[in-house]
Amino acid sequence: MPKKATPKKSSLGTAVGIGVGIAAATAAAYLLFGPEGKKNRKAISSLSVKIKGDIIEKFEKVKEITEPIYYEIVDEISKKYSKLKNVDKDELETVVNDLKNNWKEIVKDAKTNKNKK
Repeated sequence: MPKKATPKKSSLGTAVGIGVGIAAATAAAYLLFGPEGKKNRKAISSLSVKIKGDIIEKFEKVKEITEPIYYEIVDEISKKYSKLKNVDKDELETVVNDLKNNWKEIVKDAKTNKNKK
């Protein structure tokens, strides 16, 4: 008698990873294609790309991303970059402020994308 196929259960880690990926993609999409996307695309530099990459790495280690955790991660990464000599402090401040100011839109877009799936 053939065995019934049982659906495989996805692990919590996989679900969290997918959620983090969606959040990161949403954040990047908002920054590049949102209301001020044209200006943001011009302003993107290697510094902002590096910072965003580091933030995404931190997201992967966090179970749930809340506003205080998001700000803590952004602050931690910005402190790391502020200690480097070849970093323009004004550019760093601009990147950090943009990341923090877009938190509400990032969450809103993430919820919209999650509901679509």
